[in-house]
Amino acid sequence: MRLFRPVGGQREKDGAGGDAALLRAVAAGDAAAMAELYDRHAGWLHARLTRRCADPEVVREVLQDTFVTVWRSAAGHRGQETGGWLWTIAARRLVDARRAQERAARLAGPPLEPEPHGRYAATASAEDRVLAGLEYGDVGAALDRISPELRAVLRATVVDGLSTREAARLLGIPEGTVKSRARRARAELRTALGHLHPSPLGGTA
Repeated sequence: MRLFRPVGGQREKDGAGGDAALLRAVAAGDAAAMAELYDRHAGWLHARLTRRCADPEVVREVLQDTFVTVWRSAAGHRGQETGGWLWTIAARRLVDARRAQERAARLAGPPLEPEPHGRYAATASAEDRVLAGLEYGDVGAALDRISPELRAVLRATVVDGLSTREAARLLGIPEGTVKSRARRARAELRTALGHLHPSPLGGTA
């Protein structure tokens, strides 16, 4: 598949029906439909990725990987709002790229020297740590314990970085439901984490 210019097109000009038709054509292997979909959405995706990552080369690679994924998996689109679906893919590719960078950095150099108060000069942002925790470790295990509809909201709003409106469109639920489920999801997540690490009872014998 040939990829096209990385910036251009506007999210606002997509029509829900038009994008759905394009995705069906892409699923059938229509390269012209892929080009049009790219031109419609690459601009706002590039801008949004740039707000979350300062490395233009990483942004470019993530954008390319996003549309390669779309080309390969368009048949898996199940009627979600197209912008939200594309951002879900892009956000996950960005997480993958950051993890790959971290692995490469660990292999390439010595451990970072801690700064005062136990902080590190090149530590990941709080958001990066949350994103990693939702996939791996105790937070990931706890996430698997909460109800599927709450887990879906937490993944959409935290892992994929969608706004309340975008998450509502992606999941097919009202915005108020997204907010209420997000609150319940956090409460259930705290409970699940407590079950994974219960406080020891009693004192020493």
